[in-house]
Amino acid sequence: MAAGAFGFKGCQKIRGPQIRTLLEAKDFILFDCDGVIWHGETAITGAAKVVSSLIRRGKNVVFVTNNCTRPRESYVHKFYRLGFTDVLLEQIFSSSYCSALYLRDVVKIRGQVFVMGCDGLRRELQGAGVPCVEEADEPDATIYDCALAEDVKAVLVGHDDKLTFLKLAKASCYLRDPECLFLATDNDPWHPLSGGRILPGSGSLTAALEVSSGRKATVIGKPSRFMFECISSQFSGVEPARCLMIGDRLETDMLFGSNCGFDTVLTLTGVSQLEDAQRYLDGEPAADRGLVPDYVVDSVADFLPAFEELDDEQSD
Repeated sequence: MAAGAFGFKGCQKIRGPQIRTLLEAKDFILFDCDGVIWHGETAITGAAKVVSSLIRRGKNVVFVTNNCTRPRESYVHKFYRLGFTDVLLEQIFSSSYCSALYLRDVVKIRGQVFVMGCDGLRRELQGAGVPCVEEADEPDATIYDCALAEDVKAVLVGHDDKLTFLKLAKASCYLRDPECLFLATDNDPWHPLSGGRILPGSGSLTAALEVSSGRKATVIGKPSRFMFECISSQFSGVEPARCLMIGDRLETDMLFGSNCGFDTVLTLTGVSQLEDAQRYLDGEPAADRGLVPDYVVDSVADFLPAFEELDDEQSD
């Protein structure tokens, strides 16, 4: 039975039997991380069991995250720490890792990269053999008198909680060279914190640099298709029609799935809620339809009854 054969796709709330039908039609299950399988340092109830059950049933499970603050090795440790004991390095596709692949394998960078980002992003680039500009300014240096590196062929913007005006000014100077690439790990505008506070995301830093440079960044992470190209390059036989994207953010996860030709599932444990999706479904323009999930679940834990039904069938 084809996915979607059990009813109209478009913000459809699904449960046990429908989820089972959907999973049977898919080979690759793509998960966002924060807001979907964990919140910070707390795993979402049932998420580890869902991931383990999918892997045990022979599904290809991959994790696609716009979080560029940690290298993939650090993600493996986090998965294990939170009870996801069967997740391997090669299943993790972060925007920092995909940025490193883009610089190394797609544009084949011949020169240095100026990074507006955290140490985790820099370590991922260095691990791929991509040379980064070393920051060695005096504490009182300004854009009027600081040294500018030679041979900067790309500026890469990611999450940077140590952003300074000097970094922004330097990046603006490098981008005056039209041959210098302007890349962003992702365009997430903000991230939720506890107590109703928010953390500005990479997209807010990219926007500042776009204004100062008069240029537009090429975005590597979701909703760009490039993350899917990274997955396709490392797993054989990835067909979009056999992929399912599970995420919590309409503007990144659902649009990424739509851009790549995947069926999409919105889980309501993160940023976007059902009424947000409904507004896009009911509103204009039609271009916003890519932001509408095909299916909706309250939590990834809603997948667990589907596995129990499969186990019951196999034991009959």
